This record gives sequence, C-alpha cells and structure tokens, in this order.
Amino acid sequence: MDHSTAPVLDALVAYQAQDHLPFTPPGHKQGRGADPRVRAVLGDALFDADMLAVSGLDDRTTSQGVLKRAEALMADAVGADHTFFSTCGSSLSVKAAMLSVAGPHEKILVGRDAHKSVISGLILAGIRPVWVDPQWDPDLHLAHPPSPEAFRAAFEKHPDARGALVTSPTPYGTCADIGAIATLCHERGVPLIVDEAWGAHLPFHPELPTWAMDAGADVCVTSVHKMGSGLEQGSVFHLQGDLVTARTLASRADLLDTTSPSVLIYAALDGWRRQMVEHGHELMEGALERARRVRAAIEDIEGLHVNDRDDFCAPGRAFDMDPLQVFIDLKGVKFSGYDAADWMRRHHRVNLHTSDHRRINAQLTHADDDTTTERLLDGLRDLVAHADELPPAPDIRVPDPGSLRLRQATLPRDAFFGEVEQVPAENAVGRICAEMLTPYPPGIPAVLPGEMLDQAVVDYLRSGAEAGMLIPDADGSAGTIRVSVHDVGAD
Repeated sequence: MDHSTAPVLDALVAYQAQDHLPFTPPGHKQGRGADPRVRAVLGDALFDADMLAVSGLDDRTTSQGVLKRAEALMADAVGADHTFFSTCGSSLSVKAAMLSVAGPHEKILVGRDAHKSVISGLILAGIRPVWVDPQWDPDLHLAHPPSPEAFRAAFEKHPDARGALVTSPTPYGTCADIGAIATLCHERGVPLIVDEAWGAHLPFHPELPTWAMDAGADVCVTSVHKMGSGLEQGSVFHLQGDLVTARTLASRADLLDTTSPSVLIYAALDGWRRQMVEHGHELMEGALERARRVRAAIEDIEGLHVNDRDDFCAPGRAFDMDPLQVFIDLKGVKFSGYDAADWMRRHHRVNLHTSDHRRINAQLTHADDDTTTERLLDGLRDLVAHADELPPAPDIRVPDPGSLRLRQATLPRDAFFGEVEQVPAENAVGRICAEMLTPYPPGIPAVLPGEMLDQAVVDYLRSGAEAGMLIPDADGSAGTIRVSVHDVGAD
C-alpha cells in the first residue's frame, strides 16, 4: 500500500482547491460565521478543515471511500486485519470492543485495574465482570497488571466467560504478559481485548514493549492522542483473527459513536499513520535516547528517584515497562506528588501528568526535544531546592490489597440504575456503592457500582481527598457517597 498518501488530508486539500460551497452543517460555513475573536485564537485553518465527513469530505454515498482507505492504511501500518477510527476517544472504542464479546449477564474476565470507561461499558451492557486482581507492590503502593496465572485461575473458576480484558500499558507504564494471556484465551476459543490506550507508539520500535496485536490480542484499543500525534479524542481500535468479526465490532461501535464525526480528528489520525510509517523508527529512537538521558539526570537530583525496571519488573510485578513514562518517586524529599505537581505548574508552568501520594510523572513522546526536557529538569531541580516550602506528605491511609479489594455484591448496572440515596461517608460503610469513585489521574476506580464499601476504602478516599487527590465523580471531598437504597446490609 502507498503510505505516502493520506486519504483524509488529500480529500481536504481537494475540497478546498475545488471551491466547494456548503449548504450543510457545520453552521459556521468554513469560518465565515465564526466570531472573529474565536478565529483569532483557533485560526482560520481549523474552520476551513471543519466539515461534514459525508457530503463534505466525501460525497453523499461515500463513493470515494476516503475513510475506508485511511483505515486500511492504518491497519497495514501496524499489521492488523482491520482498523476503525474513533473521534470519541478510547472510552468509546473499549466499550464497542466489550459489547462485541459479551452481552447482558454474560461474563468477561476483567483486570480490576481497568479504566472507568471499562466500568461504564459494564454498566451500559449489563455484562457480569469476573474481576482479576492486579499484582500489588506493597512497598511502592502500586498495582501492576494481573498475571497470566491469575487469568488462568479465573477461567478455571468461570469456564463460561466469553473473553478477557486486560489494561496494558497501565497509566504507570507497566505492561502485562499479553502473549501468555492471549494463549489462555485462545485455548478456550474466546477473544482477548487489550486496552492499550497508552500504547500508540509501541508498534514502531523494537525496544518498546511488544504491542497487543503482535502479542496475539484479538482486539486492541489505542488512544493516538496520548502517545502519538493525534488530536484529543483521536482513537483507533484494531482487530485480527476470527473470534470477533469486523461486522460485529463495527455495529457495536455504531451504537455508541457520533453521527457527526470530526474530520479534524480523522485528518490527524491519518497524518500520524503516514508520519510513523515514514519516520516512526527514527522518531522513537530519538525519544528513547532522550528518555535515557532524562532519567539519568533526574536520578542525579538529590532526593529524587526514577522508577526503573528494577522497581517495576520482577516476579509478582509487571512483565515489561515503557521507558517513556518517567515516574519520579518523592519518598526521599517527603512531600506529596499532589503538592509537587501544583508547585511545578505554579512556579515553572510545567504541567506534569499522573501525580499520587508519593510520585509525579513526566510523559515523554517523540515531540519532546532538548528545550522541553531541560525546562523539566530545571523545574525539578528548583522544586527540590525549595522543598522546605512544601508541606510534608500527609498520611493517606492506603489499604492493603485485601482491604482495597471490595466484594462485588450486585451487577454494576443494577446498582448504578437502581434507587439510590446520598449518605455521609461514615454511614456508607457496609452499604452497596451506586457510583464510581475514581482518583484521577489515572482514572482507575477505587470503588465501583455494586461493590460493598468497607471502612478501609472510605478512609483511603477521605484521607486522599484531604491530601489533594482529585475524585471528580464524587462530591469532591468524598464526604458523601451514593449508595443503593434496597441493599442495606446485603451479604
């Protein structure tokens, strides 16, 4: 296939060159109706390229096959059988994948470190989750992906499960043994879904962790906007093999997808594929070398430690890790990641990604250069130099895995859509939760609808909120919690 072409971008150029005149949405009509103050910020080019996908980018019957050709090129670029573009992020893509594998009251094995979008899929579909516990590091207070052995045990206990879903890489950059988990699934004739939202770059360099399709996954969901050059909400989901059909996957996505997709997002996905086919290895080579230098430089800053393979990858921990996710342990400087991230933004206008009670994270991509990394390093050095200005890390009562793992008392859908009441957190212990309580980032729920709340998890959320943890789907402080009315005291 000719990867020097970019069907969406080429169609955009042709549309503009042919002087098309739209009497269709969008109502700004190539920016003519947009407020000049908006155009001054966003630029005329954005409005010029914002058009309908049908009767705009392509004709009324999509006879030019613009999107299909772009998706076929993406599939060829990464070695998938089929690829689908999504303008609603991987939150839509992973739901479509789940609905392709199981229906109401059917079972899927799901790693309990799943993103909230997976939980939303369970709620919408009425799927019965069989939770597979992550591998917990008690020293670092960190969850790594579940092991193949944990998936094997879950399959033996639930042989009627219709498939499995694992998150890899996690938001902490750690990876599952996807190949072994895929083998377990295929021995039983069921598919493996991989939520690889953080892995768009993985197919393009051999030093990076093996990407899901190469490891044998059936469906793989990727957020190109996270580690690639896509616009926000730009996602793709890939398919291979015959355990899930392309028609089924497309029909499930159609249930959730918008009928007014953004051509801007399509164009960025299309252009990123061309960029990576032509220059991906070179770009990733540069990013990996830069990550090595940055990691070494941070390690030289007194009090900071960069988590590496010795920390994250070992028996009972992760199978692999992405070195572009630079996690910095702050135990040696004794302030929290929440305060450190706020200080870096306030004093250096440097925005870090994940922060928790003891870590901050700088996500590197092929877009970084010496200018950006030096600014990061200068900020970190200054942060440590002003350590006495930050309060000591508060006591967040992180439970042990046994307490953190709550019992699933009812289906997530039944609890979420059932009759509920909002009660003070102290009165929620022993009740069935009816909402997601999700520290963000990374967006992995600590409590799900249908789970029985215990004192340890309530204390964790309350103390975390007091320390600066963001829980956007709670009341902010986790002072009150939504619980099921009819399941008080349920066993």
